[in-house]
Amino acid sequence: MASNATSYKQMKEDFVSNLTGGSVTEVNYVIAVGPIAFVLWSILQSRQSFFKQCKPLSFLVDFLLNVVAPLLAITLYADTPLLLSGLILVPAIFVYALPPNPIASKKKPKLPPNVQTHKSPGALSVLSTKPFLTTYRGSMLVVTCLAILAVDFRLFPRRFAKVETWGTSLMDVGVGSFVYSAGIVAARPVLKERAEGRGAPLPQRLMYSMRHSFPLLVLGVIRLISVKGLDYAEHVTEYGVHWNFFFTLGFLPPFVAIFQSALKIIPSYAALAILLGIIYQAVLETTSLKAFILVAPRTDLFSMNREGICSFCGYLAIFLAGQDTGMFVLPRSINPRSGTSSSTQRTTLILTMAVWTSIWTVLYFFTTNYNYGAGFDVSRRLANLPYILWIAAFNSAQLLACCVIESVFFPSFYNATDMKTEHEAYETATSRVLRSFNRNGLAMFLAANLLTGLVNMTVRTLDVGPIVTMGILVGYGAILATLAVTLDAWNISIKL
Repeated sequence: MASNATSYKQMKEDFVSNLTGGSVTEVNYVIAVGPIAFVLWSILQSRQSFFKQCKPLSFLVDFLLNVVAPLLAITLYADTPLLLSGLILVPAIFVYALPPNPIASKKKPKLPPNVQTHKSPGALSVLSTKPFLTTYRGSMLVVTCLAILAVDFRLFPRRFAKVETWGTSLMDVGVGSFVYSAGIVAARPVLKERAEGRGAPLPQRLMYSMRHSFPLLVLGVIRLISVKGLDYAEHVTEYGVHWNFFFTLGFLPPFVAIFQSALKIIPSYAALAILLGIIYQAVLETTSLKAFILVAPRTDLFSMNREGICSFCGYLAIFLAGQDTGMFVLPRSINPRSGTSSSTQRTTLILTMAVWTSIWTVLYFFTTNYNYGAGFDVSRRLANLPYILWIAAFNSAQLLACCVIESVFFPSFYNATDMKTEHEAYETATSRVLRSFNRNGLAMFLAANLLTGLVNMTVRTLDVGPIVTMGILVGYGAILATLAVTLDAWNISIKL
């Protein structure tokens, strides 16, 4: 019996080892299913007010579009993601052609400027909670949570699983996107400090960052103990013998606090990210560090965890790149000189995002192209410069897509004149499921990890067929979505 358990554990480890990934284009096609499904959601909401009231049917459709559709893209439709996108677009076109719901099209009479000013229930803050950012972060979390369980089943293509050393895959982009999105929201306290005209000294910033780091480091220790104690299958070359993703997340805040002091010399998080990435890549290429990470024997604590420790430089650069994006995505007014009208500000934001998407994409092209650039290969294991640029380009494009969809279907959000109106417009323009995932993102990620462990300890995932696999994955997604929406309904925010 023990030998059977050992052999099955080895089978599971082999199942996720020595993989080479797939193409960046295919990853883009698969992930594009999420924004396309949100187009259908947006048409149903903006034209028919379908999700205005939280009913069982509206929740079911919301779940099907924003959880089941991405799940289908990474399983049954993994070879034909464009077909799935087409199947979603057909009803979207049909619904758009229908006459709009009178309730949806009915607009409130516009008050004169002086009345709006005096009757505002609450003045608008400098920073706003923008719907497209919630959509982006929520959809990213959903795909990440689905993939961490789906990867243990044969229905999930091996080219989507994390690569061994060189290459690109769906799960490789998921890890980096999680860090990038964390960087975006980390810009909020910095922007608040600037708006209030104050700046915290380094010791104070370090103390504040450690309060955020401590719970993550505790989770990292708990995961380490549980994995070793339960003899759970693990992929050592991913982060090392003891290191895990929670340790990477936990050590980011204090290092970001230190790097914030460098803004006095280099006043741009993006420039810091690129500079850090270039220096790290130069060290990899000109020293024995790359060989040490890839082939050195694991003789001490550092060498046992060399992947997690050394790749931290790359993840720090990704976090800083995300923080730079947050610096222009989060403020209500991106450029005071570009005009005060909401449409002008929205257009400026879209153009700025398009420019940065182009910058990251061009940098990625010249870093990886063998004919016109440096010809470096992407490596999530190293978190090298090509990986940093790929993650930044990918997430900038995703944000741009979500922003364009929001601007087309929910432009009224930017016309809000008070906090109450803006909050109502925000809830109208965001999926309840995605909003709930975004609200308790790290807690949902932890819940997904716990459920994944539970499934793997109770089901021989390598031995089940496609029908049982889909049943388990849909049920798993339903449990997570129900948990997220329940926490949101009870107004519970779990801060980790």
